[in-house]
Amino acid sequence: MKPLKRPARRALLVVHVAVSVSWLGLTLGLLTLGITAYTTGDSSLTEASYRAMKVFADWLLAPVVVITLFSGLVLSLGTPWGLARHHWVRIKFWITMVTGAATVFALRPGIAQAADSGGVPDISLVAAPSVATSAYLFMTVVSVLKPWGLTRRGRRVRAASAGRRAGREAAEKRLVPTA
Repeated sequence: MKPLKRPARRALLVVHVAVSVSWLGLTLGLLTLGITAYTTGDSSLTEASYRAMKVFADWLLAPVVVITLFSGLVLSLGTPWGLARHHWVRIKFWITMVTGAATVFALRPGIAQAADSGGVPDISLVAAPSVATSAYLFMTVVSVLKPWGLTRRGRRVRAASAGRRAGREAAEKRLVPTA
């Protein structure tokens, strides 16, 4: 992919961070509602919590997942970070894929089923947002710290780039007359 120009890269980075943080906040909201539904003794409050979760799941979860994945993918392919050059990028990509699939194909149907259950508490709607929140916090830490260094491919790309740079410098030295 062609490298992104600075204005496009910055705009996409803002979108990616905003939507990723929204996904974390949305998951924290779902966790709060799930805990409320599970711990209350009032079945009408349980039902109301699950119905509120369903509104968030129906309207926000899938778009947030898709925009986060797409913006992260374009950023990785359009910047020097690459998708396969750094371990932290690769790990974030796969965690996003797994949590996104689990969110769309398991959590959303589970929320819909709980909302239709008539106020029966469901521990899985505490567990799933807990795991998701932990995953998103982990990805946030990884994004800031950028641990684990280059992948094998990243080392090859860097070595090839350094070799080309050394070749250009040597050619420039041959062209500059010495005194």
